Amino acid sequence: MVLTQFKDKKILITGGLGFIGSTLCIRLVKLGSKITILDSMMPGHGGNIFNIAPVKNDVEIIEADIRDEEIINKAVKNKHYIFHLAGQNDHVLSLTNPFPDIDINIKGSAVLLEACKKNNKDARVVYTGTRGEYGSATKLPVNEETPLNPKGIYELSSLTAQKMFKIYNDNHGVKSVTLRLTNIYGERAQMKHSRFGVANWFVRVALDNGTIKVFGDGKIKRDFVHVEDVVDAILLSPLTEGALGEVFNIGSDKPSCFLELAETIISTAGKGKWEYAPFSAERAAQEPGDFYSDISKARKILGWEPKISLQDGIRRTVEFYAKNKEHYW
Repeated sequence: MVLTQFKDKKILITGGLGFIGSTLCIRLVKLGSKITILDSMMPGHGGNIFNIAPVKNDVEIIEADIRDEEIINKAVKNKHYIFHLAGQNDHVLSLTNPFPDIDINIKGSAVLLEACKKNNKDARVVYTGTRGEYGSATKLPVNEETPLNPKGIYELSSLTAQKMFKIYNDNHGVKSVTLRLTNIYGERAQMKHSRFGVANWFVRVALDNGTIKVFGDGKIKRDFVHVEDVVDAILLSPLTEGALGEVFNIGSDKPSCFLELAETIISTAGKGKWEYAPFSAERAAQEPGDFYSDISKARKILGWEPKISLQDGIRRTVEFYAKNKEHYW
């Protein structure tokens, strides 16, 4: 994918030391962009300076909270593109304490949008939300017209933020695209706990020669997508005129079940085993059942679809963590 439009462009990535943000950062540096990362390094959320090790001397890093109006007002100035990936995305935490989701995901997005409205209406902004905004699937695959029924506060806060981006796009001239990301896995995700990123957690358990817990009967389907494919979609979004003001599913219409995922990881890692396990109360409360995305809108407008197979993506992921355990365990 040749994206010469990003050469010499000034870009802000919020949450840029995290899983997806760091992968995006590395790609943009290779494309010749001038990158500013803003990250609060919130404990347990994956912010990790090692994530940008290949390009750390080529980027500016601001350690700050997305809710800090003074800093955000300055950070958005003169940026051509802004990628908003900062947020509270611990699903389990949102069940016990709703306020971080409300404060960080909703207020933080409002602070960023107001800063753009006041200081840089010319920037094109991309917001990454979650497929959890849909809740349980009413039909499969799930398209963007499916009724929205989030099952938790985290998903509700993401949906609220997404609606704010649409309002600022339509009413205030802050041009944006919002993406509903599905089950993303791959290199540079946090690996210290299992509260988000089930595919990557399975990788850790296998590499530790442990037992992967496959919930239920293992046949629940998900559309697992490698992080590099997601970055492709993120980069295409602000460059596509027909995408501005729109929402896109970024997932896969070729789902895999959790048992297949576990067996692929164990086979690739050459260690570990799996066993069936009952859902915990927390996971049962948010489990939507089978879910996979209709990505025909992204195909048509963005020209995007995932290219990395589950087998190849798992191989890349296992190799990365096997080599870099000390930075993630």
